[in-house]
Amino acid sequence: MTLLEIWRTPEAAAPMQRVPAGRLVAGRGLEGDRYALGGGTWAQYPDQEKQLTLVDVADVAAVAAEVGVPLTPGDTRRNLVTTGVHLPSLVGRWFAVGDTLLFGTKRCPPCTHLERLTGVRLVKALAARGGVNAAVFLGGRITEGDVVRLVSEDEAAGRGAPTGPDRPVPRIVALPD
Repeated sequence: MTLLEIWRTPEAAAPMQRVPAGRLVAGRGLEGDRYALGGGTWAQYPDQEKQLTLVDVADVAAVAAEVGVPLTPGDTRRNLVTTGVHLPSLVGRWFAVGDTLLFGTKRCPPCTHLERLTGVRLVKALAARGGVNAAVFLGGRITEGDVVRLVSEDEAAGRGAPTGPDRPVPRIVALPD
């Protein structure tokens, strides 16, 4: 399970920029990204739901083949591109990218805003393959090639994560059939 690519943009609707490394900031997201800076198209959403987004490279390739367009991971406007990770299984769980500590908050189906920006009908094809949103609880430097791994409740608590009644609660997003 690996982090392949890191993407960010400082402004809503601006082109995404790939960077080889970045810094995750607790409670904010990816340093230099629109949401960590307080902007972004969905800035009004709850803080834990907009900090960071992840998508799987195989899902992006499958969608590109399905819709018949050259679609890159950066085109999906997700921050982190992974391989070998079943992203939906991260929702409601603690996980790490490198030395950081993240919590999977919800699945991240695409919206029509993505279609407006790309000019491609992607909502239906990406509905179940749009990745996940995550909250950053322990920040740090991340680099392409970092390991992505599940973190036990005990390890998360030992790293300062909220537990018991203060533990984050994921939001279940209904996906179309």
